[in-house]
Amino acid sequence: MFPSPAPQFNPGASTMLTYLPALAVFFAQHGITQYVRRHFLDTTFKGLYEANGFDLALLIPYFIVLILLATYGIHRYTLVYLYYKKKDRATKLPQEFAELPLVTVQLPIFNEQYVVDRLLQAVCRIEYPREKLDIQLLDDSTDETATVARDLCEHYASQGYPVVYLHRTNRAGFKAGALHEGLKSAKGEFVAIFDADFVPPSDFLLKTVHHFTDPKIGMVQTRWTHINRNYSFLTEVEAILLDGHFVLEHSGRARHDVFFNFNGTAGIWRRQAIDDAGGWEHDTLTEDTDLSYRAQLKGWKFVYRQDVECPAELPVEMTAFKTQQARWAKGLIQTGKKILPRVLKSKQPFRVKLEAWYHLTANMSYPLMVILSVLLLPAMVIRFYQGWFQMLYIDIPLFLASTFSISSFYLVSQRELFPRTWPRALLYLPFLMALGIGLTLTNTIAVLEALIGKQSAFARTPKYRVEKKKDVVRANKYRKRLGWVPWAELLIGSYFALTVYYALDNENFLTVPFLLLFVVGYWYTGLMSLLQGRFSSLSLAAEGHTKPYPVGV
Repeated sequence: MFPSPAPQFNPGASTMLTYLPALAVFFAQHGITQYVRRHFLDTTFKGLYEANGFDLALLIPYFIVLILLATYGIHRYTLVYLYYKKKDRATKLPQEFAELPLVTVQLPIFNEQYVVDRLLQAVCRIEYPREKLDIQLLDDSTDETATVARDLCEHYASQGYPVVYLHRTNRAGFKAGALHEGLKSAKGEFVAIFDADFVPPSDFLLKTVHHFTDPKIGMVQTRWTHINRNYSFLTEVEAILLDGHFVLEHSGRARHDVFFNFNGTAGIWRRQAIDDAGGWEHDTLTEDTDLSYRAQLKGWKFVYRQDVECPAELPVEMTAFKTQQARWAKGLIQTGKKILPRVLKSKQPFRVKLEAWYHLTANMSYPLMVILSVLLLPAMVIRFYQGWFQMLYIDIPLFLASTFSISSFYLVSQRELFPRTWPRALLYLPFLMALGIGLTLTNTIAVLEALIGKQSAFARTPKYRVEKKKDVVRANKYRKRLGWVPWAELLIGSYFALTVYYALDNENFLTVPFLLLFVVGYWYTGLMSLLQGRFSSLSLAAEGHTKPYPVGV
């Protein structure tokens, strides 16, 4: 009991301070060490367990990994805070050009025979004077897409659209190389870029180009939306993942005046900013982020328009999704190795440097997750014999800091986008977290390759023009296998199933929900990678499809 008379409760800050002397007297009288021992230390195995070198060799890296993962989790909480802190700071509507400038629209493609017509049709529908447009279809295709794309360009050019077909016989520099080659003949002062799976809205340029009346603006990025969000369970989860990036990460960074990146598509650049930053470079797999940081280090300002939507097609197969995520993971680490030293040596404010560090090193969490996966079961055994109350007050809070930050991060993004229906996202959150865990092995391989400097080709994400549930995957030839990785994922999932059994057998029920995320995540990604496409329908024109889809604007 507190000394009498106890102060009356009042939530005011000044009254709360009166508790401090009372608390000091209480702990002095009763002894703080006795209080801590009584309430925080479990003595169930007192006298039965003694620490040893082997246990420390396991527990020290175990806690280091948990703490590092928790710091990345706290960073996600910080982004949510930044988003809301300046939520009322709306993007200033720009002063309009007295005369619209010439804009080059670059469309880099590689073996995209099923979506190239949709892309060209959407671009030709953009509301902008034709004499002020310069449309480049940059084709590196090695299959029937080249014939399809050339015929489509001739079709639209015959109708008066300023479409130019540029085909390379090699993929030097991959996408970055294609964009660089296109700039050699580009006529526009500004350059809009759209990947093959995007369908830009007709008012895209009119909503973005006027920002460049400010001579300091180098790039304008818009928000991706999803044509086939409701196609499958996987695409629903993918959409939520991307929403978190485009709502909270981009908006939080943009509103807080720290660096953020062009996403490779659905954006528009000032040509001078590209040149001033050194142009497109292809020594990383995320050439967009690389150029973004170099341009911002040169002093160019970026604008993010969350209110301007640009629809795109999500990958519908697990292997395609994993390939995409691995490319992004490897590319960001490559960019971090290349750019972070420049950022840290620059005269940018500390908050800019800190955010750049967390942004470009975020994928280091994947190798950390692998280490945690190896250490988790033996650490559970040791921690159980040390006393499960210690797990309750130490291990579980660290888990919560890293895992629940993910759920809150994506829930907030859904609440912002869908105020009326956002609770529906609660159904997907456990699977979203499990899917993130399931990507660990593939992305860890990508991160390690980046760290050791192993170069790899730009692995495209197959697009099948799948928009509705009735649509079918058209081309088996674009489907990729991941070799031994799915089998390893199944094996790791089985390992975590053993940890679940161990936790249940020792009545450590609080850890079971977390462990089940690992089981479901690894088994789901492994099984879907092995089974994807084996039971899916193929269209009658599955292979050798060379005839373009009907065209028209």
